[in-house]
Amino acid sequence: MIFGMQRRTAAIAGALVLALILALVAASASLLAVAREFTRDIRSQLETTRATRATQAETALRQQGGSQILLKLDTDALRETVVVGLRDDVRRMLREERIPFSGAAARDGSVEMRVRDAKDRERALSKLEPLLEMSGGSKADIADIGDGVIRLTPTELEFSERLRVLRQQSIEVIEQRLANFAVAAAGTQPDGTDRIRILLPGVKAPERLSTIFAKKARITFRLVDLSMTEAEALRGTPPAESELVYAPNSRDPYLLQKRIVMEGGEIIDAAPGFDQATHQPIVTFRFSANGTRRFAEITRDNIGRPFAIVLDNEVLSAPVIREPILPGGERLASSFRSSRRMWSLLPSFETALRASSG
Repeated sequence: MIFGMQRRTAAIAGALVLALILALVAASASLLAVAREFTRDIRSQLETTRATRATQAETALRQQGGSQILLKLDTDALRETVVVGLRDDVRRMLREERIPFSGAAARDGSVEMRVRDAKDRERALSKLEPLLEMSGGSKADIADIGDGVIRLTPTELEFSERLRVLRQQSIEVIEQRLANFAVAAAGTQPDGTDRIRILLPGVKAPERLSTIFAKKARITFRLVDLSMTEAEALRGTPPAESELVYAPNSRDPYLLQKRIVMEGGEIIDAAPGFDQATHQPIVTFRFSANGTRRFAEITRDNIGRPFAIVLDNEVLSAPVIREPILPGGERLASSFRSSRRMWSLLPSFETALRASSG
């Protein structure tokens, strides 16, 4: 009787544990769905606001005259970025799976590598397929072209999606530059898949602004100087190796070391997300192979220090490094609490925009 009760108690306890696990899984999935929906809502609101401003700018342009600037995204540079990112992802996966290979070089818009052993090649192909999955299709076409060589070619679906994101994020950078130069009543709107039209009511000489937009956006990572406070630096003289840098549209200074510890060109991709543990927004970066190693070194050696992310010599954010961010996954979550502008950190921003005025 006692034995029977023990078995029934154990069964009930096991069922409760299973129910708890299922509840946690469901809650996690629900939280992720809410976070995604929240992100979509923010994007939708921003797009609506942007479209309203563009309509108002078009109306003002007809009424009072002005100028338009047409910017073209550098699609060749973007294609190169996509291929290099694919190469780095493939190299990382093969090394993690301990699959012997040689090459893995970017060549003529594709990535080629040689896996000599047939069983290793079969295993590599099976691991590559899930790596390349994306909504609505695949990031790259995979082909075994003989002599142990595997070729991966980014799909037009992947390129189109990256171009769409680049265009959206470039519009954000343009809007920020317009705000920095106090250009009132301006509007921005997509023009085709790879162009951005800037509407400038009342502006009669667009040449001056064209140079602003054609300038490359530069993203850098710099450490915050903790040898004195910003207030002390304002009252006195900052250390020779440091300088005061300000946040956008703000007079809040940061005392940063002049030395750049990492360039934004090492970022392959960046996207907004939510930390499921804290429910806070984060930015998720994906770095090149060299960037992954460098970022791991920086965060490992500077735990507890603020780490500034600087765009066009303005501090977007200066989060404190809480723990080393080490290699080991396709994406590295920065744990950087930030505004929506933080997810604009794409390496393609370092690509120049070709401008023409009309």
